[in-house]
Amino acid sequence: MSRDIWDPAAYARFADERSRPFFELMARVGADRPDYVVDAGCGSGELTVELARRWPEATVEGFDSSPAMIKQARELGARPGFEVADVTRWRPDRPVDVIVSNAVLQWVPTHRDVIEHWVEALSPGGWLAFQVPGNFDAPSHRLIRELCASPAWSDRLGDFDRGAPVGGPVDYLDLMVGFGCRADTWETTYTHVLRGENAVLDWISGTALRPVFDRLGPDEGGRFAAELAGPLAEAYPSREYGTPFPFRRIFVVAQN
Repeated sequence: MSRDIWDPAAYARFADERSRPFFELMARVGADRPDYVVDAGCGSGELTVELARRWPEATVEGFDSSPAMIKQARELGARPGFEVADVTRWRPDRPVDVIVSNAVLQWVPTHRDVIEHWVEALSPGGWLAFQVPGNFDAPSHRLIRELCASPAWSDRLGDFDRGAPVGGPVDYLDLMVGFGCRADTWETTYTHVLRGENAVLDWISGTALRPVFDRLGPDEGGRFAAELAGPLAEAYPSREYGTPFPFRRIFVVAQN
């Protein structure tokens, strides 16, 4: 991506829903007293702080490729430490006891190579835990692709099709065992209840739509979102209590 496309405020609109998979992922990490813990792709840092609370004696660090996210993370306080870094290039200067990655690797086409580097960076008995969205065939993503390919947008967005950039639980089980790890892999489909008008559009505006907005000016981005709102509302009809939004996620916890 050519520039920092991430908007911390947009991403934080559904902070509770986005953080729930993190806590369920970390519940299966059995590290007792790790010395060095890294949050790879830490975003705005709130969940990195949770790692520091769980392991108060550890050195806890977070990194993210977005300067805007890291700027906000550094405002949380002196601990943990935060830096701007790319997951494909980051290399620790010492073995890591726990590496955590929450909803990041789906953005990295070479993420299987990244996972291999992370396994190599672990200390003996170290832990790697990550989760990625598995909803790329859901209506939310399909409708984005269809609109990008429509006559009005195809000249600028017609090649926008990320397909299915992640694998399933068995794919990652095979991968981790191949790297010599013991692994626990699973999937969960959450049914989030989103509130507010155009709730699903608001959700994807903080994630799936960011690369689209990166190619368009603010006015065009607003027009694209407005054209998407109607089909999204049909695909995800609201109820009196809110808008049900099924969201599949893939989880991996491995120990070397």
